[in-house]
Amino acid sequence: MNIEETPLPGIGVRRELQLTTGRRVGVVTHRDGRTELILSRADDPDACAASIPLTADEAAGLGQLLGSAQLIAQLSAEQENVSGISTHQILIRKGSAFAGRTLGETQMRTRSGTSIVALLRDDDVIASPRPDETLHVGDLVVIVGTDAGLAEAALILQSRA
Repeated sequence: MNIEETPLPGIGVRRELQLTTGRRVGVVTHRDGRTELILSRADDPDACAASIPLTADEAAGLGQLLGSAQLIAQLSAEQENVSGISTHQILIRKGSAFAGRTLGETQMRTRSGTSIVALLRDDDVIASPRPDETLHVGDLVVIVGTDAGLAEAALILQSRA
């Protein structure tokens, strides 16, 4: 994917890419720190159809959303040709028996035969988390395993304290 960067004198920098539909989507980062999400018109990729101002938190959240989706898509694509293996995401909710405890304490692989391959937390993707990583309320746990193992993993992580 080719990302084009264009200096905008007196404004900042525009970074954008062309979609397969012909439209362009990008971000304008202003010199004063403001950020805008931009989308071209369908009939004219050089004309702006929408400009959406984003706060720093919103821009980070959008980045996380897109990054998380990419991670899940990559994991799913890698397992497509492996019969019997699936990926599942489990949210750590308030009251979970494992909120505030480490991944190692779950004994996930021993109890369910599954592997925790990533944690999605706030603006971060924690790939290949270590056993001493603490689970937090709101974490999205990405797990790989068989359907039966994933069902067991969900029961473990969603058990109440």
